[in-house]
Amino acid sequence: MKLVSGRSIAIAIGCVFGLISSGCREGLDADQAGYSYTETESGELIEGDGKLPSGATLAPLKRVPQGSEQEWLTSFDLIERSGQSMTSDELRGQPYVVSFFFSLCPSICVQQNEKVRMLAEKFAGQPVRFVSITCDPEVDRPEVLAAYADKLNADKNQWLFFTGEMNYIRRVGSEMFSLPVMRRFHAEKFVLVDSEGKLHAYYTWTDPEQWQGLQRDIAKIIDAGGKFESPAEPTNDNKATVVPTSETTALEEKSSPK
Repeated sequence: MKLVSGRSIAIAIGCVFGLISSGCREGLDADQAGYSYTETESGELIEGDGKLPSGATLAPLKRVPQGSEQEWLTSFDLIERSGQSMTSDELRGQPYVVSFFFSLCPSICVQQNEKVRMLAEKFAGQPVRFVSITCDPEVDRPEVLAAYADKLNADKNQWLFFTGEMNYIRRVGSEMFSLPVMRRFHAEKFVLVDSEGKLHAYYTWTDPEQWQGLQRDIAKIIDAGGKFESPAEPTNDNKATVVPTSETTALEEKSSPK
């Protein structure tokens, strides 16, 4: 497990452009997120060249100066599959696990959401929630997400599905969770957030050790009452990237009234 800042994570992942990354190939460096791929609607994986598609842009990784039109996001307001608006502030009180996906994804998202389903089943009835945010909101309207959730037998109170406007969702990914998100592009990462809304750690679900580490950390954070007093210590069996306390403190300072 490597201790780095959440902002560093975004920059590192951004270096591979933020396309859907694969953790199935060998030969990755210790701090490499994965190889860069884009997935076609037929399920074919095409290795990327690290360049943005024509006309595409990524959400900014630098805070917009105070007084500008857009302030750095410290909370989100999205539409849940129920059709009701919900803010991230309403998620406080329980830890939660965030991921990005889209319903038309034929393989990677299916595997990713199967992992979420396993987590939801393992921690059913316990004080933890799972937050899945679409990166294809033009297709994934609330009724589409509701049908998708039903196929996964997702509990309406514990496993939440969100949609909204694409540019806003890109900003949520970049500014709140330090993950690059574009239309039908997302990282193979789960983000564990504590009950106070502070980012705790990032986990690559395709990595068996990080997958096991996420399950242990969810159990630990539940037993700890929803938050850890300090970041987890590095261990040999959990290589997740933990957000140090100094980083979460800096995020809180940004959101504090001046």
